[in-house]
Amino acid sequence: MICLAEISREELMRQKDFINKIFDLNARSGKKPLAFVETYGCAQNFSDSEKISGMLSDMGFDFCARRNDADLIIFNTCAVRENAEMRVYGNIGAVKTLKRRKPGLLLGVCGCMMQQNGVAEKIKKRYPYVDMVFGTHALYRFPEILSGAMEKRRVFDTENSDGAIAEDISCRRDKPPLAKIPVMYGCNNFCTYCIVPYVRGRERSRKIENILSEVKNVASEGYREVMLLGQNVNSYGNDLDCGTGFAELLSRVCRIDGIERVRFMTSHPKDISDELIEVMAREPKICKQLHLPVQCGSDRILAKMNRKYTKEKYLEIVRRVREKMPDIVLTTDIIVGFPGETNEDFAETLDILKKVRYDTIFSFIYSKRAGTPAAEMEDCLTEEEKHRNFDEMIKVQNEISKEINDKYLGRTEKVLVEGESKNDPAYMCGRTDGGKIVNFKGDKSLVGKMVSVCITKTQTWSLGGEIREV
Repeated sequence: MICLAEISREELMRQKDFINKIFDLNARSGKKPLAFVETYGCAQNFSDSEKISGMLSDMGFDFCARRNDADLIIFNTCAVRENAEMRVYGNIGAVKTLKRRKPGLLLGVCGCMMQQNGVAEKIKKRYPYVDMVFGTHALYRFPEILSGAMEKRRVFDTENSDGAIAEDISCRRDKPPLAKIPVMYGCNNFCTYCIVPYVRGRERSRKIENILSEVKNVASEGYREVMLLGQNVNSYGNDLDCGTGFAELLSRVCRIDGIERVRFMTSHPKDISDELIEVMAREPKICKQLHLPVQCGSDRILAKMNRKYTKEKYLEIVRRVREKMPDIVLTTDIIVGFPGETNEDFAETLDILKKVRYDTIFSFIYSKRAGTPAAEMEDCLTEEEKHRNFDEMIKVQNEISKEINDKYLGRTEKVLVEGESKNDPAYMCGRTDGGKIVNFKGDKSLVGKMVSVCITKTQTWSLGGEIREV
């Protein structure tokens, strides 16, 4: 198979014309307008926002940290859970007063939520002060969309197609050391609870030469760690005719000078290969951390979720991974209260927590997503039972996480410094090879450096320590 075509050079040049047009308008105004981009959801959404910010920078915008200071506000939305959707509507409503005070303020809403059936129409009717709405497939057309909004036209661009891949879009990343780089878009798995294939389309892999070129570029800019992104990175290359899979891509990224750490997410258990496990174990640059979403421990519920593996198969994967990498840091996603789940099914989930002993879990009570098969399935448990089970699971996992972290006490870990600690500016924060957060006394001169830290304090979610060597 051959991947969907890339956006043509002619189309990208047409968007470049809109970029230049807006840049000239902003230059003639005598001051740089301020943009505020707020992002919801996953790492892929944050990567998209980096592209939006890159295009805005090319168009002559500066950026601000508060909505009230902005001349342009963009909400980049998530459709995975209902609470994120409700926050978006609440924040759109909150901008109404600000628009009254600042008539020239432009408001745009984009991202996964805009690809859902009926959402764009709802915004058009209920929020007449929203100037532009565009979906995930129209991201590269943002300059044209913004140009229309600046001409006082409401622009709604939510064409529902898988879309081609747009390369060479400017990107305004967070400062080093970590750069997030998408390697593929979309998903073919159609888990019954998940809206992603409907809002991001089917799997499309980027050409390997484009990925490697981007990694080389960020390395030259001082980034020392890359995170390769995809809804299911294990499927990378299945739609290409070059014969290159994800394991080979990882190996080639590791050969790029300047990059010291390579991470990736997310891996679907059904597609993880022995080749990938071998490459992870062999390559010192690949972080010994694996996010492997299990979602549930019950075979009956896994089948209803369309996950395409059993509990036994999942545990076998974990055994193979730990056989090659005994110190691997394992994390996972778990849904509690999926339609039809009983207390007996939930007990199977607790059992898998105790058998695998994850370092961390990301867990949620099931949130119905209209348009997915699970939305039509009947429930067994009451909301009270779901919350009780959720609380029990968190208690079990917190004990496991603390027990695992306690074993780090007295060990010296290599930590890549990312920035100031959120809780105390006198402390710096970084991550171990396994992705564990470490806080320690230091200053901003350490950002981007690899330091040796002796672990002197352990908590459920983080570690504390003292620098031994820079």
